[in-house]
Formats: sequence, C-alpha cells, structure tokens
Amino acid sequence: MPKITLNGVTVDFPFQPYKCQEEYMTKVLECLQKKVNGILESPTGTGKTLCLLCTTLAWQEHLRDTISARKIAERARGELFPHRALSWGDATLDGDNIACYTDIPKIIYASRTHSQLTQVISELRSTSYRPRVCVLGSREQLCIHPEVKRQESNHMQVHLCRRKVSSRSCHFYNNVEEKSLEQELATPILDIEDLVKSGQRHKLCPYYLSRSLAQQADIIFMPYNYLLDAKSRRAHGIDLKGTVVIFDEAHNVEKMCEEAASFDLTPHDLASGLDVIDQVLEEQTRVAQQGELHLELSASSTSTGLNMELEDLAKLKMILLRLEGAIDAVELPGGDSGITKPGSYIFELFAEAQITFQSKGCILDFLDQIIQHLAGRAGLFTNTAGLQKLVDIIQSVFSVDPAEGSPGSMVGPGASQSYKVHIHPDVGHRRVAQRSDAWNITAARKQGKVLSYWCFSPGHSMRELVRQGVRSLVLTSGTLAPVSSFALEMQIPFPVCLENPHVIDKHQIWVGIVPKGPDGAQLSSAFDKRFSEECLSSLGKALGNIARVVPHGLLVFFPSYPVMEKSLEFWRARDFARKLEVLKPLFVEPRSKGGFSEVMDAYYARVAAPGSSGATFLAVCRGKASEGLDFADVNGRGVIVTGLPYPPRMDPRVVLKMQFLDEMKGQGGAVGQFLSGHDWYRQQASRAVNQAIGRVIRHRHDYGAVFLCDHRFTCADTRAQLPSWVRPHVKVYHNFGHVIRDVAQFFRVAQKTMPVPTIPAAAPSLGEEGAVSAAVPPSSLPTRKAMSLDVHVPSLRHRCTGGPQSLRMRRAACVWSMSRGLSRPSGGPGGCWLPWNTVNSWPRGLGMRPSPGRRHASAPPCQSCVRRDQQMNREAGGGRSGWSMPRRRCRQPGRRWAGPSCLWWL
Repeated sequence: MPKITLNGVTVDFPFQPYKCQEEYMTKVLECLQKKVNGILESPTGTGKTLCLLCTTLAWQEHLRDTISARKIAERARGELFPHRALSWGDATLDGDNIACYTDIPKIIYASRTHSQLTQVISELRSTSYRPRVCVLGSREQLCIHPEVKRQESNHMQVHLCRRKVSSRSCHFYNNVEEKSLEQELATPILDIEDLVKSGQRHKLCPYYLSRSLAQQADIIFMPYNYLLDAKSRRAHGIDLKGTVVIFDEAHNVEKMCEEAASFDLTPHDLASGLDVIDQVLEEQTRVAQQGELHLELSASSTSTGLNMELEDLAKLKMILLRLEGAIDAVELPGGDSGITKPGSYIFELFAEAQITFQSKGCILDFLDQIIQHLAGRAGLFTNTAGLQKLVDIIQSVFSVDPAEGSPGSMVGPGASQSYKVHIHPDVGHRRVAQRSDAWNITAARKQGKVLSYWCFSPGHSMRELVRQGVRSLVLTSGTLAPVSSFALEMQIPFPVCLENPHVIDKHQIWVGIVPKGPDGAQLSSAFDKRFSEECLSSLGKALGNIARVVPHGLLVFFPSYPVMEKSLEFWRARDFARKLEVLKPLFVEPRSKGGFSEVMDAYYARVAAPGSSGATFLAVCRGKASEGLDFADVNGRGVIVTGLPYPPRMDPRVVLKMQFLDEMKGQGGAVGQFLSGHDWYRQQASRAVNQAIGRVIRHRHDYGAVFLCDHRFTCADTRAQLPSWVRPHVKVYHNFGHVIRDVAQFFRVAQKTMPVPTIPAAAPSLGEEGAVSAAVPPSSLPTRKAMSLDVHVPSLRHRCTGGPQSLRMRRAACVWSMSRGLSRPSGGPGGCWLPWNTVNSWPRGLGMRPSPGRRHASAPPCQSCVRRDQQMNREAGGGRSGWSMPRRRCRQPGRRWAGPSCLWWL
C-alpha cells in the first residue's frame, strides 16, 4: 500500500490518493494537531470514510512512535551519554504534554445508524491498520438473554437487565470479566453483528463486552445520538475528555442536536404513569393489610427493587396529578392553536408540581424503583413507558442550571434562551400507536394538552460536548453546503473548513434545470401550483420522456409523501402511470419501515434482470431512500428532483424556529452569529435537495444525470445553495426538447468512454429449488410476497395467486413477472407484440419461448399497441426535427424495433 507523508505524519493508504483526498487528509490532520474543530465537506464517492480512518489512525501511530522514541532517548541519555545532549527523541507531540501511551487520545467515530457504522468498519478492514476496536450499541441490539429479549420495550429491557446484573443472576454477564481479555475477543475488528455472534459463541454478554472493550479501544464506533444525548452518555459510560470526536454524515447533526434536547409530554404519558402508580399502590396496600407493617425490604431481598413507603407512593401520585393539573390550567387561544412561552417557564410549571432542583433526586429515585420493581412482570398494567418518559424529561430539564442562560454565562444562548415551551391541544390522541387494551381504555378517555419543550439551538448540544473536554470535533458529510452558515448554526468555532471538489470528470455528470415540461407548462412544487392538473400532467409527460433516455435505474424525489401520493394518484387516473410502467416499472418508497427493504430488493432485482430496461423508484426528500442507500452504477443513472422540499410553513415548530433565529440575530452583539429565519428555511430545502443529488455519483467511475424539475431552481440564489461540485455543470433549459437531446448524447458518450460496471445478479441462485421452479408454469408461480407490495409496486398488480412457497420461489416469481416491462404476463391485453429483450429474458422451462414480433393470442392487438407500433414506425422512419434517439433493430427479418413506446406524443 502506498505511504504518503502529510504534515509530518506518514499515512498508509490503500491506493495512491487523489488530490482532493490528500487535501481532505491534510485538513483532518490540521484539526488533530492544532486541537481545533473542523467542518469538512467532500462529495459522496470521494472516499472520505477511508481518508478519515487512515488519517486519524496514522496520527495515533505517530504519537505512539514519538513516545517510544522519547523513552528510548531518555534511557540512552541517562545510561550511554550522561554528559551529552541528544537531539533525537525531543520532537514535540504537536504541542501536547503526552507522557505515556495511555494519554494518547481515543477516536470516537459517530454516524447516524448502526448500518452506516457497519459500512465504516468494513472500510477499516480494507486498510493496513489494526487498532483495538469497539462498537457500542443498546441492550435491544446486543442482549442475548432470552428473558430480557422477550420484553416489549427498550426501557423494560434496561431495568430487567440491571436487576439481573445486580443480583448476579445473568450467567452471560458473569462470564464477561474472565473472558473479555481473550485474544479472540479483544483483537479482531468486529461490527455489531459480529459482536452478537461472538457473545453467543462464547456465552458472554455482548453489551457488557463492548463496554469492557471500550476501556482499552483506540477507536470507538457509535451512533451519534449516544454522544448528543447526555442521558445516553451517562448510560454508556462515555468519557469525552481528551477525545477526538468525528461526526460522519453530519448533515443530520443539527436536527439530532435539537431533538435529543427536546420532548413532548402528552396526556397519555401522564395517564399511563398514574395508572401504574395506582396499581403499585393497590398491590402494596394489600401486602400491608395482610400483616406486613412496613413495605421496606431487607437488604438481602433485592428481587423487586422497591424500597418505598405507602406515603412515598402517595406523594409521587400527587406530584403527577399536580403536573397534569398545571398543564391543563394553561389557557389556550382556541381551536387547535397553542400558546408559546419562554424556555424558563418550564421551571415555573414544574415547581407547581413540586419538581425542583432540590426534589428531583428523590423523585427520580422513586420513579426508577417502581420501573425496576415492575421489570419483567407479565400481564396488564406493566407498561411503564409513561413513567420512563417522565424520568427522561426530568433529567433533561434539570440537567443544566436555569441561571446558565444569564448574560455573559457563556457564548451563545443558554438554557432559557435555547428553548421554547409550547402548550397545545392533543389533537392526535386518537392516532396513538397501538398499546394494550388496558392502556387504550385509559388513554381514550384522556384528551388534554401536550407540553412541548423544544430546543432551537443545535449549538446547545455542541457546546456541551466542548465542555466535556473534547480535543477536536470534526463534522463531515457530502452535503453540508453552504459550509459557512452550517458553522454558524453549531455556535462553536470551526477554524478549519473545506469544500472539496469531486473526483469525477466533467463528462461523468450532467445537470439540467428543467423549468417547463414537454407541453410548455411551468413545472412547480409551490403550494398553490403543485396539485394543479396542468402541472401534474406536464410533470408526468416530462418523466415519461426522461425515462426513455436514462438507461437502467431512475430515481424520482418528491418534496413530501403527500405530494408523491397525490401525483401518483393523478397519473394512475390519467393513464400516465401505465405508460411509465411500460418504459420502466414503478417502485414507490413506503412510509413505514416494514415494507421498505422488500421494495428496495424488488427494485434492485428489476434493474439487474437480464434484458431489463431498468426501473423507476419514486422516493421522498429526507426519506429513507434519500440517504444511506447505495444507488451506484446501473441502480441510479438518473436523479429527478421534482421540487424544493421546504419544511411545512405553518408547523408550530418551524414557525418558532424561524422566530427564535430572528430574535437571536436581532439581539445586540449577536448579529452575524446567527442565520435569519428565512435563510434557515431556504437552507432546509437546499440540503434535502443536495442529499438527493448525492445518490447519482457513488464512486470514481460512476456517471449519471440530474434533473431539477422546478422553475424556482432557475433563481441564482437557489443555484448558489447547490454543492460546489455540482454548480459548474448546471445548465438552464428553456426548451424541453433540448433536454432530451443533450441527455441522450451524454449517455451515448458516457457508455462508450466509461468502464462497464459489473451488474449484480438479478436474484439469488435458486440452488436445489431451481428444478422445482423451472417446472412451474408462469400462471402458477406463487406471488404472495409480491402481492404485499401491490400498493407500492404497480408492476406486481393483477398477478395470479398460488399456494405458499419458499421466499426464494416468491422472489423469483416477482423478478420474472417484472422483468418483461409489461402490465400483464401474457404480453398485454389481447396479445401484444413482445419486445426483443422480453424474448431474450424469457426464463427457460416457463412455457414456450415466443418469437419476436409474434402475438401470443389470436385476438387482434389492443389499440395502445397499435398506437405504440405506429409511433415506433414513425421514429424508425426518420424521427422528428431536432430529435435524436438511439434505436434498436429487431432481429426478426422485415420488422424494425425502436425500443419502448415514447411519451413524446402525450
């Protein structure tokens, strides 16, 4: 592996780095050596993860080597050259006073999810570095104790685990101390799945093993909510003093900082908490009536964890009732609107319920005892989620002193300034997630007011990290632009900033702003136009034409789920969706997480199917598909952004955020340190767009096209918010025909000049089941799995049903039915002409292989097929003025084929 020297540190890199990668690593080293913070933007595909890992680990090794040299020099000076000064070994450690190996700073690498961290750990394995590694997770992810895993909620798992650990009744935990230092567990680079498998193999607790490994680890991986939430930091024993903290995918940090410090206390939370206390009161009263005069348990009896008098339980119930009454006593203006008060009002409200800095310790202890007492108990009235939420809220509210917000206490707004208290009616009480019947009975009767305590300054959490003694804080992502305003939002200094270019060449990216559709109608996602028939119709025609010229996978991003659903509903009613299906089958991102992986698997399989014309994936900006997923190469040759995804303008939290920023900017001395509310609002949309654009180029040899289909992208201010690597390639098109012409030319050139990517298999190998599936005719292929996707995958609609088969068989049926690009298995109503790619991809053993140009049935062709054939013949005979399209010729003599039907004539 090549070795390069940057700022005096030798970095072992897997390959010769590009210039932008060297610049990136130099900036990382600058942060580490100067003990300063940095914001580094580098586009997706430039290898920033690899650069981060190699640079930070090389710096650690450099410190280790320098300490070794110093120790050798000191020994040599004393023993061999007692009267002579030696120069070697006296090198300074970047101004640090690091005297021993234990003083070398740990690296904390944080990303948004564990799946992203798994990818990072995989990158680490590809390097020559073998540091001591630890990945932190929750008990929900790591616990292997059968009884604890059966608990319905995470907090119940926590309390039952704690009870078993304190009583030494968990044999998995008991094995950690003696086995955690074994070579097989301490040395390999394990991700979270490997950690669980190791724990199961060695019969020891992965959760406590990870905490044990963290003590000696050189680099610790964790989701970044573990760092931003003070409660999580305490729970996982994270000591930040002297550490280097890296936030990868940091475009989400602003939102996570605010959400980690905010809460919503609903009437249901308080009602469920009161019900639990009532149940414990009744239980303990019965015990007292049966002859036990005192409820205090002996020191040896720790099975229930309850050490309270009946009087204490009654006081706790009274506190909750007073808090409920104080919230209900707040007068609201009427309707569904709420009332907003300063952040300091939360202390006044809690004081009415006798929850103060002086009493919080006792209250938290009582609540914790009750939850611990009920942990692991089956049956009704054991759901302690409401009480656990109250514990978290009290810890959050009283984690800082209210005087902290006084002038001069620290840079930026303090506790009372960073927050707003918003009280509003509980309009969503009927849409509460499903709970047990007992809770539904209680909650249905309880409709009151929601107490919201919202943090509007991400800098509040950032400054807390700095106060913990962090050495350097590095925020990095592919979409942080504009970097200067992002630094302002964090409210801490960032002396090191970088906006890196991409590693690709100009012929690998095409970016066009498309303000009008094929019919000349203006494309707009503005609130007053986005649902108009003219706009939706023009957008549908535009998608159809773009789908013809973009090969393989096409991604279409909408501003929100309602806009996507309304658009799809309109296109289905007007026959646009069916015509899009003929070109590239549609796959739709579901709102829920449940069916998302199935839809993604079906999309990938359709794109990779032999002879496939590709597929279209409809998704939402800020949704699950807009980040973290890999649409490299054929999976994403084009990205269409159908509008600017502004946050909901009338949402109370958005309104208050904008007001907060305007207030901070208007205060004396704060001008220039805060964005205005309007600037923040615009940037939320721009960052979501930039994240969607980042799906198109995933590595050095990737290529693709970006279509910005909204007339508002033509504004200079909006274009200025695009990533720096995108801006030089942007071109505004006022004629839709020129868009299609240039894109077709772009892909012709790219396909000739760029290396052909390796296309993954369309579906897993059938193995032993292959012979079985081959003998099944198309009409009897099972589709139970496919039918579950009907709402999201129109290509799978109207399939025949069959008995339950293996998942692999159902997936094969799904891929087979979609691979033809037509709406019916028989080739279309009345027997339609089959394109050549359908004939070539016809699965062997699935009936007679048709010939191109031959009808399946004796019935005459449908009118849509006649129109399609007429259109293809017109194009094959010379096309239209200014129109250029690659055509394919059918191998059947006497028949010409120009590809799927075109929507140009719509």
